[in-house]
Amino acid sequence: MRKSHKRTVYDAVKERLDYLFKTFDYIYVSFSGGKDSGVLLNLCIDYLRTHPSPGRKLGVFHFDYEAQYSFTTEYINRVFSSNKDILEIFRVCVPVKVSSCTSMFQQYWRPWKENKKELWVRQMPCEAYTQSDFNFYHEDMWDYEFQHRFASWLRIRKGIGSICCLVGIRTQESYNRWRSIYGGPFSWNGKARWIIRFDEGAYNAYPIYDWLTTDIWTANGRFKWDYNRLYDLYYQAGIPLGKQRVASPFISQAISSLNLYRVIDPQTWGKMLCRVNGVNFAGIYGGTSALGWKRIKLPKGMTWKSYLYFLLDTLPQEARENYLKKLSVSILFWKEKGGCLNEATIRKLRAKNIPIHVEERSNYNTSKRPVRMEYQDDIDLPEFRELPSYKRMCICVLKNDHCCKYMGFSPNKKEVTLRRQAQRIYMSCYKINE
Repeated sequence: MRKSHKRTVYDAVKERLDYLFKTFDYIYVSFSGGKDSGVLLNLCIDYLRTHPSPGRKLGVFHFDYEAQYSFTTEYINRVFSSNKDILEIFRVCVPVKVSSCTSMFQQYWRPWKENKKELWVRQMPCEAYTQSDFNFYHEDMWDYEFQHRFASWLRIRKGIGSICCLVGIRTQESYNRWRSIYGGPFSWNGKARWIIRFDEGAYNAYPIYDWLTTDIWTANGRFKWDYNRLYDLYYQAGIPLGKQRVASPFISQAISSLNLYRVIDPQTWGKMLCRVNGVNFAGIYGGTSALGWKRIKLPKGMTWKSYLYFLLDTLPQEARENYLKKLSVSILFWKEKGGCLNEATIRKLRAKNIPIHVEERSNYNTSKRPVRMEYQDDIDLPEFRELPSYKRMCICVLKNDHCCKYMGFSPNKKEVTLRRQAQRIYMSCYKINE
């Protein structure tokens, strides 16, 4: 096991779990069936086995996306059935909006939608919680919003003061995951950055944030924990450890490996073809330039700007207007406010004679400096993904990245504020009606 400051990450996580279970009124694990959440769940199960307390159970939240490998379903069923004595299971099957990057026509799909029952990839688990169980559910709700609201719903239902959701994400995986931990608006008592408050009495904790992929598999091997056998097939297929992920199959991170379904789980693949628009095309061309992966080429006689508008003209109105709105926001941002760049990138832009205006300092907690500039057609620099260009926007369209995550978009401050205000109003009304 990897050592950090003369102790292992396993030593550190045991201390963190001890602190969590002694501090919060209720603990539950967000369990996807992947390697990280699986190890986190096993760590918590071991803790409860070695620290028994009368009547105490560990909550497990599993959002079932309907379309997933049968190996994942089998693994989840094994874990639940073998630990019934200490687990309180919330297996959720709700038709929320889930992002889809397989189609240029649809920004999202809905698992377990009732009027699509004849097309469901598999039967709904008999013990599942459905939309009728959650009074906060509404049709415009996205999956991430549901997961956010679930914590407060469960806290009120149990009548407790504090609840903590344990999430198995690691900073090694991506910058966004690092930002989820270190960029949160609130931390526990201003000290533990791996515990973040996101609502009244509701917290997220990331106990294995400093683990590496090798730590995950070392723990599984050393402690002989059960795990998703899908990873064995990934390994046999030659997929590197860092790219072996279990996720909703239609999001951008999963498109490049979508074609593996037809080999690993052909029965599930056959049902997925009828379930979500564009699955077959994405399965064939996912990971290629046709969907904005690897190196894309500009058609002859076009600039990236003209190519972008050509691509947009091929889209239905709703999808086209969505991209145009994102583009206008980005153009205005770079023109009036500016993006934060490091000194090395600023020097490279100046060396290319690209007109920029550099401010002395940013309002953000960073050593980088705000740089205002006009949108460029293309910028041939290693920092391409940090800079504004029409080529970058073309890649979003080709990837069917309706949220424009490749452009760095995330819910803005106004959207987050409005959502939190709505949640507070809902919570106050709920308390009044109790």
